[in-house]
Amino acid sequence: MTSSVANREGFPLSELVQLTAMVQEVILRENSDLLRDARNSQRVRAVLRRRVDEILLTSGRVLGRLARTELVEIISNEIAGYGPIEPLLQEDSVCEIMVNGPNEVYIERHGHLQKTDIRFRDTAHLMEVIGRMIAPLGKRVDRSQPYADGRLPDGSRIHVIIPPLAVQGPLLTIRRFRGRHHDLPRLVQLGTLSPAMADFLARGVAARLNILISGATASGKTTTLNALSAAIVPNTERIVTIEDAAELCLQHEHVVSLETRPPNVEGNGATTMRDLLRNALRMRPDRIIVGEVRGPEAFDMLHAMMTGHDGSLSTVHGNNSVDALVRIENMVLMAGEGLPVSVARYQVANAIDLVVHQVRFADGRRRVMEIAAVAGYRASGEELDKPPYQLWPLFRYQNCVGQAEKESFCLLADGPPPQRLQEKLASRGAGDLFL
Repeated sequence: MTSSVANREGFPLSELVQLTAMVQEVILRENSDLLRDARNSQRVRAVLRRRVDEILLTSGRVLGRLARTELVEIISNEIAGYGPIEPLLQEDSVCEIMVNGPNEVYIERHGHLQKTDIRFRDTAHLMEVIGRMIAPLGKRVDRSQPYADGRLPDGSRIHVIIPPLAVQGPLLTIRRFRGRHHDLPRLVQLGTLSPAMADFLARGVAARLNILISGATASGKTTTLNALSAAIVPNTERIVTIEDAAELCLQHEHVVSLETRPPNVEGNGATTMRDLLRNALRMRPDRIIVGEVRGPEAFDMLHAMMTGHDGSLSTVHGNNSVDALVRIENMVLMAGEGLPVSVARYQVANAIDLVVHQVRFADGRRRVMEIAAVAGYRASGEELDKPPYQLWPLFRYQNCVGQAEKESFCLLADGPPPQRLQEKLASRGAGDLFL
Protein backbone atom coordinates (compact mmCIF):
# COMPACT_ATOMS: atom_id res chain seq x y z
CA MET A 1 0.00 0.00 0.00
CA THR A 2 2.87 2.37 0.80
CA SER A 3 4.29 1.92 -2.69
CA SER A 4 0.92 2.75 -4.29
CA VAL A 5 0.79 6.04 -2.38
CA ALA A 6 4.36 6.80 -3.42
CA ASN A 7 3.69 6.06 -7.09
CA ARG A 8 0.51 8.12 -7.24
CA GLU A 9 1.85 11.14 -5.34
CA GLY A 10 5.36 11.17 -6.77
CA PHE A 11 6.96 10.57 -3.36
CA PRO A 12 10.25 8.69 -3.17
CA LEU A 13 9.29 5.44 -1.48
CA SER A 14 12.06 5.79 1.12
CA GLU A 15 10.78 9.25 2.05
CA LEU A 16 7.23 8.01 2.47
CA VAL A 17 8.43 5.14 4.67
CA GLN A 18 10.35 7.68 6.75
CA LEU A 19 7.26 9.91 6.97
CA THR A 20 5.14 6.95 8.08
CA ALA A 21 7.67 6.05 10.79
CA MET A 22 7.81 9.67 11.99
CA VAL A 23 4.03 9.97 12.27
CA GLN A 24 3.87 6.63 14.07
CA GLU A 25 6.54 7.72 16.57
CA VAL A 26 4.76 10.99 17.30
CA ILE A 27 1.41 9.24 17.78
CA LEU A 28 2.85 6.67 20.17
CA ARG A 29 4.68 9.34 22.15
CA GLU A 30 1.84 11.84 22.46
CA ASN A 31 -1.18 9.51 22.34
CA SER A 32 0.00 6.34 24.07
CA ASP A 33 -3.53 5.80 25.41
CA LEU A 34 -4.54 4.80 21.89
CA LEU A 35 -2.88 1.45 22.45
CA ARG A 36 -5.47 0.64 25.09
CA ASP A 37 -8.29 1.05 22.58
CA ALA A 38 -9.71 -1.76 20.56
CA ARG A 39 -7.91 -2.58 17.35
CA ASN A 40 -8.91 -0.28 14.48
CA SER A 41 -11.30 1.75 16.64
CA GLN A 42 -12.81 4.90 15.19
CA ARG A 43 -11.04 6.98 17.84
CA VAL A 44 -7.65 5.72 16.69
CA ARG A 45 -8.40 6.66 13.10
CA ALA A 46 -9.79 10.10 13.99
CA VAL A 47 -6.66 10.97 15.99
CA LEU A 48 -4.44 9.63 13.21
CA ARG A 49 -6.17 11.71 10.54
CA ARG A 50 -5.70 14.87 12.58
CA ARG A 51 -2.06 14.16 13.41
CA VAL A 52 -1.20 13.18 9.82
CA ASP A 53 -2.62 16.49 8.59
CA GLU A 54 -0.64 18.41 11.21
CA ILE A 55 2.64 16.66 10.45
CA LEU A 56 2.21 16.96 6.69
CA LEU A 57 1.48 20.68 7.08
CA THR A 58 4.59 21.16 9.23
CA SER A 59 6.78 19.24 6.78
CA GLY A 60 5.45 21.20 3.81
CA ARG A 61 4.20 18.06 2.07
CA VAL A 62 0.79 17.91 0.42
CA LEU A 63 -1.07 14.65 -0.11
CA GLY A 64 -4.34 14.09 -1.92
CA ARG A 65 -7.39 12.92 0.03
CA LEU A 66 -7.11 9.31 -1.13
CA ALA A 67 -3.38 9.14 -0.43
CA ARG A 68 -3.90 10.67 3.01
CA THR A 69 -6.61 8.10 3.76
CA GLU A 70 -4.26 5.31 2.73
CA LEU A 71 -1.47 6.72 4.86
CA VAL A 72 -3.81 6.82 7.87
CA GLU A 73 -4.74 3.20 7.12
CA ILE A 74 -1.08 2.16 7.01
CA ILE A 75 -0.24 3.84 10.30
CA SER A 76 -3.44 2.62 11.96
CA ASN A 77 -2.58 -0.95 10.99
CA GLU A 78 0.91 -0.50 12.42
CA ILE A 79 -0.27 0.99 15.71
CA ALA A 80 -3.56 -0.79 16.38
CA GLY A 81 -3.38 -3.80 14.05
CA TYR A 82 -0.98 -6.31 12.58
CA GLY A 83 0.86 -4.19 10.05
CA PRO A 84 0.61 -4.90 6.31
CA ILE A 85 -1.38 -8.13 6.74
CA GLU A 86 -4.16 -6.40 8.71
CA PRO A 87 -6.33 -5.87 5.58
CA LEU A 88 -6.16 -9.61 4.89
CA LEU A 89 -7.52 -10.32 8.37
CA GLN A 90 -10.54 -8.15 7.53
CA GLU A 91 -11.42 -10.10 4.36
CA ASP A 92 -13.98 -12.85 4.89
CA SER A 93 -12.85 -14.65 1.73
CA VAL A 94 -9.32 -15.22 3.07
CA CYS A 95 -9.14 -18.41 5.13
CA GLU A 96 -5.36 -18.81 5.46
CA ILE A 97 -2.43 -16.37 5.47
CA MET A 98 1.11 -17.66 4.97
CA VAL A 99 4.06 -15.30 5.50
CA ASN A 100 7.35 -16.73 4.21
CA GLY A 101 9.82 -14.14 5.45
CA PRO A 102 9.41 -10.38 5.01
CA ASN A 103 9.11 -10.40 1.21
CA GLU A 104 6.58 -13.14 0.50
CA VAL A 105 2.93 -13.42 1.60
CA TYR A 106 0.51 -16.04 0.28
CA ILE A 107 -3.18 -16.46 1.01
CA GLU A 108 -5.78 -19.15 0.48
CA ARG A 109 -8.99 -17.77 -0.98
CA HIS A 110 -11.90 -19.98 -2.09
CA GLY A 111 -9.67 -23.04 -1.82
CA HIS A 112 -6.86 -21.67 -4.02
CA LEU A 113 -3.39 -20.39 -3.09
CA GLN A 114 -2.58 -16.88 -4.28
CA LYS A 115 0.60 -14.82 -3.96
CA THR A 116 0.02 -11.23 -2.82
CA ASP A 117 2.08 -8.08 -3.35
CA ILE A 118 2.20 -7.43 0.40
CA ARG A 119 5.65 -6.97 1.91
CA PHE A 120 7.11 -6.17 5.32
CA ARG A 121 9.81 -3.51 5.51
CA ASP A 122 12.37 -6.02 6.76
CA THR A 123 12.78 -8.97 9.11
CA ALA A 124 12.66 -6.72 12.17
CA HIS A 125 9.27 -5.38 11.04
CA LEU A 126 7.90 -8.91 10.63
CA MET A 127 9.23 -9.93 14.06
CA GLU A 128 7.60 -6.85 15.60
CA VAL A 129 4.21 -7.90 14.21
CA ILE A 130 4.74 -11.49 15.39
CA GLY A 131 5.60 -10.21 18.85
CA ARG A 132 2.41 -8.13 18.86
CA MET A 133 0.42 -11.30 18.17
CA ILE A 134 1.94 -13.66 20.72
CA ALA A 135 2.93 -11.31 23.57
CA PRO A 136 -0.67 -11.01 24.92
CA LEU A 137 -0.70 -14.82 25.09
CA GLY A 138 2.29 -14.86 27.42
CA LYS A 139 4.43 -16.45 24.73
CA ARG A 140 7.68 -15.54 23.01
CA VAL A 141 9.90 -16.67 20.15
CA ASP A 142 13.68 -16.38 20.14
CA ARG A 143 16.67 -18.56 19.34
CA SER A 144 16.13 -20.63 22.48
CA GLN A 145 12.38 -21.08 21.76
CA PRO A 146 12.08 -20.66 17.99
CA TYR A 147 8.44 -21.65 17.52
CA ALA A 148 5.05 -20.98 19.10
CA ASP A 149 1.34 -21.62 18.62
CA GLY A 150 -1.53 -19.45 19.69
CA ARG A 151 -4.71 -17.73 18.63
CA LEU A 152 -5.75 -14.17 17.87
CA PRO A 153 -8.65 -12.41 19.61
CA ASP A 154 -10.95 -13.30 16.70
CA GLY A 155 -10.20 -17.02 17.17
CA SER A 156 -7.76 -17.36 14.26
CA ARG A 157 -5.01 -19.90 14.90
CA ILE A 158 -1.40 -18.80 14.47
CA HIS A 159 1.85 -20.71 14.17
CA VAL A 160 5.27 -19.05 14.22
CA ILE A 161 8.68 -20.56 13.51
CA ILE A 162 11.84 -18.49 13.16
CA PRO A 163 15.55 -18.99 12.39
CA PRO A 164 17.59 -21.06 12.91
CA LEU A 165 14.78 -23.56 12.25
CA ALA A 166 13.27 -21.48 9.43
CA VAL A 167 15.93 -20.99 6.77
CA GLN A 168 14.49 -18.09 4.74
CA GLY A 169 13.40 -16.00 7.71
CA PRO A 170 10.47 -15.90 10.15
CA LEU A 171 7.47 -17.94 9.01
CA LEU A 172 3.97 -17.02 10.14
CA THR A 173 0.86 -19.08 9.34
CA ILE A 174 -2.62 -17.85 10.26
CA ARG A 175 -5.65 -20.09 9.87
CA ARG A 176 -8.78 -18.04 10.12
CA PHE A 177 -12.05 -19.21 11.58
CA ARG A 178 -14.63 -16.86 10.21
CA GLY A 179 -17.85 -15.79 11.86
CA ARG A 180 -20.01 -18.23 9.92
CA HIS A 181 -20.87 -21.23 12.08
CA HIS A 182 -21.61 -24.15 9.78
CA ASP A 183 -24.10 -26.81 10.71
CA LEU A 184 -24.92 -30.02 8.84
CA PRO A 185 -27.53 -28.41 6.53
CA ARG A 186 -24.93 -25.81 5.55
CA LEU A 187 -22.39 -28.56 4.72
CA VAL A 188 -25.04 -30.16 2.53
CA GLN A 189 -25.44 -26.84 0.67
CA LEU A 190 -21.67 -26.68 0.19
CA GLY A 191 -21.62 -30.22 -1.22
CA THR A 192 -19.46 -31.59 1.59
CA LEU A 193 -21.93 -34.39 2.23
CA SER A 194 -25.36 -35.55 1.08
CA PRO A 195 -28.69 -35.01 2.88
CA ALA A 196 -28.82 -38.72 3.76
CA MET A 197 -25.33 -38.55 5.28
CA ALA A 198 -26.22 -35.43 7.26
CA ASP A 199 -29.39 -37.05 8.60
CA PHE A 200 -27.52 -40.22 9.55
CA LEU A 201 -24.74 -38.30 11.35
CA ALA A 202 -27.22 -36.09 13.20
CA ARG A 203 -29.04 -39.18 14.48
CA GLY A 204 -25.69 -40.79 15.33
CA VAL A 205 -24.73 -37.78 17.45
CA ALA A 206 -28.12 -37.86 19.16
CA ALA A 207 -27.63 -41.60 19.83
CA ARG A 208 -24.30 -40.71 21.54
CA LEU A 209 -22.05 -42.64 19.17
CA ASN A 210 -18.32 -41.97 19.47
CA ILE A 211 -17.31 -40.39 16.17
CA LEU A 212 -13.80 -39.86 14.79
CA ILE A 213 -13.26 -37.47 11.87
CA SER A 214 -10.13 -38.13 9.82
CA GLY A 215 -8.41 -36.36 6.96
CA ALA A 216 -5.37 -34.38 5.92
CA THR A 217 -4.46 -30.83 6.93
CA ALA A 218 -7.02 -28.27 5.70
CA SER A 219 -9.50 -30.98 4.66
CA GLY A 220 -12.21 -29.38 6.82
CA LYS A 221 -12.12 -31.70 9.84
CA THR A 222 -12.70 -28.94 12.40
CA THR A 223 -15.55 -27.46 10.35
CA THR A 224 -17.25 -30.85 10.21
CA LEU A 225 -16.66 -31.37 13.94
CA ASN A 226 -18.33 -28.02 14.67
CA ALA A 227 -21.24 -29.00 12.42
CA LEU A 228 -21.67 -32.35 14.20
CA SER A 229 -21.67 -30.62 17.58
CA ALA A 230 -24.61 -28.52 16.41
CA ALA A 231 -26.65 -31.75 16.32
CA ILE A 232 -26.35 -32.09 20.11
CA VAL A 233 -29.67 -31.15 21.71
CA PRO A 234 -29.14 -27.59 23.02
CA ASN A 235 -28.95 -26.82 26.72
CA THR A 236 -29.38 -30.41 27.83
CA GLU A 237 -25.75 -31.47 28.20
CA ARG A 238 -22.51 -30.24 29.73
CA ILE A 239 -19.83 -30.29 27.03
CA VAL A 240 -16.10 -30.13 27.78
CA THR A 241 -13.78 -29.31 24.87
CA ILE A 242 -10.04 -29.99 24.98
CA GLU A 243 -7.61 -28.47 22.46
CA ASP A 244 -4.01 -27.51 21.90
CA ALA A 245 -5.16 -24.14 20.56
CA ALA A 246 -8.85 -23.30 20.94
CA GLU A 247 -10.54 -23.43 17.52
CA LEU A 248 -13.94 -24.96 18.14
CA CYS A 249 -16.98 -22.68 18.03
CA LEU A 250 -19.76 -24.66 19.66
CA GLN A 251 -23.14 -22.97 19.62
CA HIS A 252 -24.25 -24.27 22.98
CA GLU A 253 -24.88 -22.57 26.28
CA HIS A 254 -23.13 -25.05 28.58
CA VAL A 255 -19.66 -25.47 27.07
CA VAL A 256 -16.43 -25.57 29.11
CA SER A 257 -13.27 -25.07 27.04
CA LEU A 258 -9.82 -26.25 28.13
CA GLU A 259 -6.57 -25.40 26.36
CA THR A 260 -3.04 -26.72 26.81
CA ARG A 261 -0.24 -24.51 28.12
CA PRO A 262 3.42 -24.61 27.04
CA PRO A 263 6.26 -24.59 29.58
CA ASN A 264 7.53 -21.28 30.89
CA VAL A 265 11.00 -19.85 30.36
CA GLU A 266 12.44 -22.23 32.96
CA GLY A 267 10.83 -25.20 31.21
CA ASN A 268 8.22 -25.73 33.93
CA GLY A 269 4.46 -25.40 34.16
CA ALA A 270 3.43 -27.19 30.96
CA THR A 271 -0.12 -28.57 30.84
CA THR A 272 -0.63 -31.36 28.30
CA MET A 273 -3.68 -32.81 26.59
CA ARG A 274 -3.40 -35.82 28.91
CA ASP A 275 -3.54 -33.52 31.93
CA LEU A 276 -6.65 -31.81 30.59
CA LEU A 277 -8.40 -35.09 29.74
CA ARG A 278 -7.85 -36.39 33.27
CA ASN A 279 -9.21 -33.15 34.69
CA ALA A 280 -12.19 -33.24 32.33
CA LEU A 281 -13.27 -36.60 33.74
CA ARG A 282 -13.70 -34.89 37.14
CA MET A 283 -15.83 -32.08 35.72
CA ARG A 284 -19.05 -34.07 35.28
CA PRO A 285 -18.99 -33.98 31.46
CA ASP A 286 -21.90 -35.30 29.43
CA ARG A 287 -19.68 -35.20 26.36
CA ILE A 288 -15.96 -34.72 25.83
CA ILE A 289 -14.83 -33.22 22.53
CA VAL A 290 -11.11 -33.43 21.74
CA GLY A 291 -10.23 -30.97 18.97
CA GLU A 292 -7.45 -33.14 17.57
CA VAL A 293 -5.69 -36.24 18.86
CA ARG A 294 -1.95 -36.02 18.23
CA GLY A 295 -0.18 -38.09 20.86
CA PRO A 296 -0.47 -40.26 23.97
CA GLU A 297 -3.67 -38.47 25.04
CA ALA A 298 -5.36 -41.03 22.76
CA PHE A 299 -5.04 -43.53 25.62
CA ASP A 300 -6.98 -41.28 27.99
CA MET A 301 -9.56 -40.43 25.33
CA LEU A 302 -10.33 -44.12 24.72
CA HIS A 303 -10.39 -44.67 28.49
CA ALA A 304 -13.07 -41.97 28.76
CA MET A 305 -15.09 -43.46 25.89
CA MET A 306 -15.02 -46.91 27.52
CA THR A 307 -16.00 -45.71 30.99
CA GLY A 308 -19.42 -44.24 30.30
CA HIS A 309 -18.52 -41.01 28.48
CA ASP A 310 -20.26 -41.84 25.22
CA GLY A 311 -20.99 -39.31 22.50
CA SER A 312 -17.40 -38.12 22.25
CA LEU A 313 -16.16 -36.40 19.09
CA SER A 314 -12.61 -35.90 17.86
CA THR A 315 -10.41 -35.48 14.78
CA VAL A 316 -7.17 -37.12 13.66
CA HIS A 317 -4.87 -36.90 10.66
CA GLY A 318 -5.15 -39.93 8.39
CA ASN A 319 -5.12 -40.92 4.72
CA ASN A 320 -8.23 -43.09 5.03
CA SER A 321 -10.53 -44.57 7.66
CA VAL A 322 -8.33 -47.57 8.47
CA ASP A 323 -5.17 -45.44 8.66
CA ALA A 324 -6.95 -43.14 11.12
CA LEU A 325 -7.65 -46.06 13.46
CA VAL A 326 -4.08 -47.34 13.09
CA ARG A 327 -2.78 -43.88 14.04
CA ILE A 328 -5.00 -43.88 17.16
CA GLU A 329 -3.62 -47.32 18.02
CA ASN A 330 -0.03 -46.11 17.63
CA MET A 331 -0.72 -43.09 19.82
CA VAL A 332 -2.22 -45.32 22.51
CA LEU A 333 1.00 -47.35 22.50
CA MET A 334 2.97 -44.07 22.78
CA ALA A 335 1.36 -43.48 26.17
CA GLY A 336 3.91 -45.83 27.72
CA GLU A 337 1.36 -47.88 29.67
CA GLY A 338 2.89 -51.15 28.49
CA LEU A 339 -0.20 -52.36 26.66
CA PRO A 340 0.15 -55.26 24.20
CA VAL A 341 -0.83 -54.37 20.63
CA SER A 342 -3.85 -56.68 20.84
CA VAL A 343 -5.21 -54.82 23.89
CA ALA A 344 -4.68 -51.41 22.27
CA ARG A 345 -6.44 -52.66 19.14
CA TYR A 346 -9.33 -54.02 21.22
CA GLN A 347 -9.75 -50.64 22.92
CA VAL A 348 -9.75 -48.73 19.63
CA ALA A 349 -12.28 -51.06 18.02
CA ASN A 350 -14.62 -51.02 21.01
CA ALA A 351 -14.42 -47.32 21.84
CA ILE A 352 -14.86 -45.73 18.40
CA ASP A 353 -18.18 -46.32 16.64
CA LEU A 354 -17.97 -44.32 13.41
CA VAL A 355 -15.15 -42.93 11.26
CA VAL A 356 -15.91 -39.98 8.98
CA HIS A 357 -13.12 -39.51 6.42
CA GLN A 358 -12.82 -36.17 4.66
CA VAL A 359 -10.70 -35.00 1.71
CA ARG A 360 -9.77 -31.65 0.18
CA PHE A 361 -9.71 -31.73 -3.63
CA ALA A 362 -7.25 -29.82 -5.80
CA ASP A 363 -9.92 -27.25 -6.68
CA GLY A 364 -10.49 -26.46 -2.99
CA ARG A 365 -13.71 -28.46 -2.52
CA ARG A 366 -14.07 -30.51 0.65
CA ARG A 367 -15.88 -33.83 0.55
CA VAL A 368 -16.73 -36.50 3.10
CA MET A 369 -15.35 -39.48 1.19
CA GLU A 370 -16.58 -42.19 3.53
CA ILE A 371 -18.62 -42.89 6.63
CA ALA A 372 -17.90 -46.30 8.10
CA ALA A 373 -18.86 -48.17 11.26
CA VAL A 374 -16.10 -49.97 13.17
CA ALA A 375 -17.05 -53.65 13.01
CA GLY A 376 -14.06 -55.28 14.71
CA TYR A 377 -10.33 -55.89 14.58
CA ARG A 378 -7.80 -58.56 13.74
CA ALA A 379 -5.51 -59.79 16.47
CA SER A 380 -1.82 -58.97 16.17
CA GLY A 381 -0.14 -61.47 13.84
CA GLU A 382 -3.43 -62.59 12.31
CA GLU A 383 -3.89 -62.26 8.52
CA LEU A 384 -1.06 -59.79 8.05
CA ASP A 385 -2.04 -59.17 4.43
CA LYS A 386 -5.39 -57.66 5.54
CA PRO A 387 -6.18 -54.34 7.30
CA PRO A 388 -5.97 -54.53 11.11
CA TYR A 389 -9.49 -53.10 11.49
CA GLN A 390 -12.75 -54.30 10.01
CA LEU A 391 -15.02 -51.50 8.82
CA TRP A 392 -18.63 -51.60 7.65
CA PRO A 393 -18.91 -48.89 4.95
CA LEU A 394 -22.13 -46.89 5.12
CA PHE A 395 -21.62 -44.07 2.62
CA ARG A 396 -18.93 -43.29 0.06
CA TYR A 397 -18.25 -40.59 -2.52
CA GLN A 398 -17.61 -42.39 -5.83
CA ASN A 399 -19.04 -43.28 -9.23
CA CYS A 400 -22.38 -44.76 -8.29
CA VAL A 401 -24.18 -47.49 -10.18
CA GLY A 402 -26.66 -46.00 -12.64
CA GLN A 403 -24.90 -42.61 -12.70
CA ALA A 404 -22.39 -43.12 -15.51
CA GLU A 405 -19.34 -40.90 -15.36
CA LYS A 406 -20.88 -38.90 -12.52
CA GLU A 407 -19.45 -38.82 -9.04
CA SER A 408 -21.94 -38.77 -6.20
CA PHE A 409 -22.54 -39.90 -2.63
CA CYS A 410 -23.54 -43.56 -2.50
CA LEU A 411 -25.34 -45.49 0.23
CA LEU A 412 -23.35 -48.70 0.64
CA ALA A 413 -24.79 -50.31 3.78
CA ASP A 414 -26.12 -53.79 3.07
CA GLY A 415 -27.36 -56.13 5.74
CA PRO A 416 -27.41 -55.63 9.51
CA PRO A 417 -24.87 -53.38 11.24
CA PRO A 418 -22.10 -54.83 13.43
CA GLN A 419 -23.45 -56.69 16.47
CA ARG A 420 -21.58 -54.45 18.93
CA LEU A 421 -23.14 -51.36 17.39
CA GLN A 422 -26.62 -52.89 17.32
CA GLU A 423 -26.43 -53.66 21.03
CA LYS A 424 -25.17 -50.17 21.89
CA LEU A 425 -27.94 -48.48 19.87
CA ALA A 426 -30.65 -50.77 21.24
CA SER A 427 -29.65 -49.91 24.82
CA ARG A 428 -30.26 -46.23 23.99
CA GLY A 429 -33.51 -46.69 22.17
CA ALA A 430 -31.92 -45.86 18.82
CA GLY A 431 -32.07 -49.29 17.21
CA ASP A 432 -33.66 -47.83 14.06
CA LEU A 433 -30.58 -45.72 13.16
CA PHE A 434 -29.64 -47.98 10.24
CA LEU A 435 -33.18 -48.44 8.92
